[in-house]
Amino acid sequence: MATVQVWDPLIRIFHWTVAVVFVANYFFNEKGGDLHIILGYTAAGMLVLRFFWGFVSHGAARWSDFFPTPSRLVAHWSSLLRGDGYRRLGHTPLGAVVMILMMSCLAGLAATGYMMEETDMFWGVEWVKDLHWGFATTLLGLVVLHILGALYESYRLKENLPLSMITGRRRR
Repeated sequence: MATVQVWDPLIRIFHWTVAVVFVANYFFNEKGGDLHIILGYTAAGMLVLRFFWGFVSHGAARWSDFFPTPSRLVAHWSSLLRGDGYRRLGHTPLGAVVMILMMSCLAGLAATGYMMEETDMFWGVEWVKDLHWGFATTLLGLVVLHILGALYESYRLKENLPLSMITGRRRR
């Protein structure tokens, strides 16, 4: 079966780095500990890199390729309701919404983490801690939605989408 390169190495490195950092910091690392902070800065750096990469890259990684415009969202949602096939090489419009929300939560985590650890003004301030926890918990829910969406679309399209984030390739 013929395949085509969809996800470039930088996108795959971003995806798996952020995934590992999130799992490590949410489930295993001491909150506020040195490793938690280092990994948080790593995720923040990857997010900044990914943001700029969306403007200079090509194909599925480019913001203009998948940004969930109203017309794209309506077309995707309508095809799902009709049971029609809707296939894109990159993110679907609904998938793009989830991805943008996940990256927004990452940005919120980075900002509130910085506020708690690097600024005297917000050190120990409860609402900043609560906001940080809220971003983390929301991101966890979005990650679950992302995984379920990828599995559902894999089943529906009869194509292993998680594998494409490892190999970078999908069927044409």
